[in-house]
Amino acid sequence: MTMQMTQPAPVATTPRRLTPGDVAARTTSHNSLRETLSQTMSMAWRATKKMRRNPEQFFDVTIQPLLFTAMFAYLLGGGLSGSVEAYLPLVIPGILAQTALTACMATGVQLREDMEKGVFDRFKSLPMARIAPLAGPMIADLLRYAIASTLTFVTGIAMGYRPGGGVAGVAMAIVLTMIAGWSLAWVFTWVGTLARSAQSVQGISMMIMFPLTFMSNALVPVETLPGWLAAFVKVNPVSYVVTATRDLANDGQLTGHVGWALVACAAVIAVFAPLSVASYKRHL
Repeated sequence: MTMQMTQPAPVATTPRRLTPGDVAARTTSHNSLRETLSQTMSMAWRATKKMRRNPEQFFDVTIQPLLFTAMFAYLLGGGLSGSVEAYLPLVIPGILAQTALTACMATGVQLREDMEKGVFDRFKSLPMARIAPLAGPMIADLLRYAIASTLTFVTGIAMGYRPGGGVAGVAMAIVLTMIAGWSLAWVFTWVGTLARSAQSVQGISMMIMFPLTFMSNALVPVETLPGWLAAFVKVNPVSYVVTATRDLANDGQLTGHVGWALVACAAVIAVFAPLSVASYKRHL
């Protein structure tokens, strides 16, 4: 006679409902630095996928460098420098900064469009760092700045420009332009959080862009300007970037102008990044 041992049937237990205290114990009051970086890169990847689905976003960084470089070189080259070839070392770094500034202006417009479509209403319900939806698309825009900068140099070389800084100087000038574009994009991001429509963001951004680009040393030497205008040009952040890119591309030298350009970029980020995040939080 054999005996068979059986296991007692498990007793079904009812899952305990989480209390507000349990939920609070599992959450933190803020995201860690690692989580913030991860969420920012996720938002950058989202913006990159939007670019792939909307290739018209690349029109301003592909067509504009060609138009600006040829237009300003042939219109102003003979009058300012005697010939187009002599004017190219002056104007190519200027067009570089000008194109990056124009490209980063679209950051605020696209931000306002997303806010109007209700996309950010979904983001605010997620445990996400508040800076991630703002900084993520701006990181994706670095690709647009790189394309615009490269095409500007390619167009200039095709017209006869020969950068004395070589490949290294050109590469450093492109990197500096990308940094400057990313820093100035915070200004237009702040505008995007304040304005009520994408059209108003574009109008306000144009009023900011034109003085910064044309009231700088991008197209003409500072010595040829009247005193009151030269005083503004000398403190214009775009002028620091243009002078630094000229030193890098034309001479291949890391001069003090490069350091001042980086300081100006850091100052713009220090002022407008907190303003953008604070204004964005008020809309949540």
